[in-house]
Amino acid sequence: MKHRVTGRKFSRKKGPREAMIKTLLGSIIVRERVTTTEAKAKEAKPKIDRLITKAKKMKADPAKSTAVIRDLRKHLPLPAVKKLSGEFLDRFRARQSGYTRITKLEQRKSDGARMAVIEFV
Repeated sequence: MKHRVTGRKFSRKKGPREAMIKTLLGSIIVRERVTTTEAKAKEAKPKIDRLITKAKKMKADPAKSTAVIRDLRKHLPLPAVKKLSGEFLDRFRARQSGYTRITKLEQRKSDGARMAVIEFV
């Protein structure tokens, strides 16, 4: 049975899957717009929204900032953490949630995979 089991495996074991997601999240933050498969975009969207919310809480309570930065480093590369703790906090200050959007594209010609663009609103 598959009760309460969430997430996609992407035909990878745990370590490579987490590394792929970490790299994808870092690329989205640094480039602000990434073309990827629809499944990867749908997997990354809630994670990136949670990370931005966590960074906003860090700005609200500076006493917890070192712990939050340490937690962000587990999920993101260093350039992404710097950008997230800097310009993104000012950009999304008034927004409660929904920082990213997924736009579907045509299928990829080589293997027919569904493609999508994930970008910041």
